[in-house]
Amino acid sequence: MQSLRSILGLSLALFLSASAFADSAADIIKATGVKGGFVVHLGCGDGELTTALRVNKGYLVHGLGTDVTKARAAIRKAGLYGPVSADRLAGSKLPYIDGSVNLLITEDLQGVPMTEVMRVLTPKGVAYVKQGDDWKKTVKPRPDNIDDWTHFLHDSGVSGA
Repeated sequence: MQSLRSILGLSLALFLSASAFADSAADIIKATGVKGGFVVHLGCGDGELTTALRVNKGYLVHGLGTDVTKARAAIRKAGLYGPVSADRLAGSKLPYIDGSVNLLITEDLQGVPMTEVMRVLTPKGVAYVKQGDDWKKTVKPRPDNIDDWTHFLHDSGVSGA
């Protein structure tokens, strides 16, 4: 009987910890206002939060860390490898082209300067960085020389020319 209680207790603890990560991911998405796109989790650790950040099919999540062995195992276990992945961070330069990241989340910048974070963010992209006990949300401004039109060449029709 004691063994059954131990198993039930452990199962409940694992369920609650997984739920806590899911709640944290949902809280982060809600706090940042990012509605999809490319999400980077800098300092992905064990991969639980990284995996939970794929709240729906509109998000592609990439974890970065100094050791991604545990993160990759968690992603595989969740069956999400592909839409969620993890790679080793080497140095202080992020491995993305300018303006490609919609949301970057980190509890520790791991030597990456904030200027580098801003470089990879899209216009209106969000950096969500933990500073002490608080999270700081930084939104990259949209340059004055671009607009919000959603159609190629400002035309919703298809041109044969």
